[in-house]
Amino acid sequence: MTDGKNGITYADAGVDIDAGNALVERIKPAAKRTARPGVMSGLGGFGALFDLKGAGFTDPVLVAATDGVGTKLRIAIDTGHVDGVGIDLVAMCVNDLVCQGAEPLFFLDYFATGKLDTDTAARVIEGIAEGCARSGCALIGGETAEMPGMYPAGDFDLAGFAVGAMERGSDLPAGVAEGDVLLGLASDGVHSNGYSLVRKLVEVSGLGWDADCPWAEGSLGAALLTPTRLYVTQALAAVKAGGVHALAHITGGGLTENLPRVLPEGMGAEIDLAAWDLPAVFKWLAATGGMSEAELLKTFNCGIGMIVVVAADQADAVTTVLEDAGETVSRIGVVTGASGVAYTGTLL
Repeated sequence: MTDGKNGITYADAGVDIDAGNALVERIKPAAKRTARPGVMSGLGGFGALFDLKGAGFTDPVLVAATDGVGTKLRIAIDTGHVDGVGIDLVAMCVNDLVCQGAEPLFFLDYFATGKLDTDTAARVIEGIAEGCARSGCALIGGETAEMPGMYPAGDFDLAGFAVGAMERGSDLPAGVAEGDVLLGLASDGVHSNGYSLVRKLVEVSGLGWDADCPWAEGSLGAALLTPTRLYVTQALAAVKAGGVHALAHITGGGLTENLPRVLPEGMGAEIDLAAWDLPAVFKWLAATGGMSEAELLKTFNCGIGMIVVVAADQADAVTTVLEDAGETVSRIGVVTGASGVAYTGTLL
């Protein structure tokens, strides 16, 4: 009987286990920096352990969220500016969690590629760790999948998974009433939604990613890769201050689609579009594509990345808390007794 050995290795098939191990070693310091109370074990095991009592919870309810970065990833890959998309990934998950009233506790990532480039993967995951650190969330595990033949050379994909918790009975939205004030928190640009349209508009403009940005310093590609703003610690501080009835993360669907998700059936909102200045990036996108205001409002965040719905008599106090936490706050409207979002004023 022969042993049938032919000398072929897993690496010959396109999967480099040694590169994967090197990546884990490189990102361990970044993951360690995100440690928080409750973490029992992190990278390296078959699973990660988290102690809810150790995190300070008495009667917790778990909340989970998962998301990606969308086609913003295409710009990051094409330009090589991959350091910020990890922050985007975390933000898209934890900003959703906090809208339920939950404190993000831990995060897991999924990084998939055809051939692992250790440096690129490490830069992405170090960005994920940065996003976790900024939102008080521990990076305790993940998966790096090297899958030859599944992705073109240089391409990769990302997904993120966040778990948070809140004490039973403290979930949001709760108590939203007619007359509640809408506080808009400024965005840091396009964030991570609408990038298929962004890429189309850049194509229409005839500009390349390395062209001078028409509205800011630096290149067009770098400006469009500004990471999604993290609202977690600021929003939790506002909730703790009292009077917050709901939080709405303004993602795909813009103001038009996302605010109604946190309003009771039969209620709506009136928003004054003149209450804040439309950031220059959206003015450029609208002008380049000849976009209508309605299309802009249901596609992009238009400069408002999170809406805080707060009792009218506590709106000033909550505004102060948010501003002290570094937010730019605009009083953009009120909750009404009529369904849907009605707009007054104009953005353009």
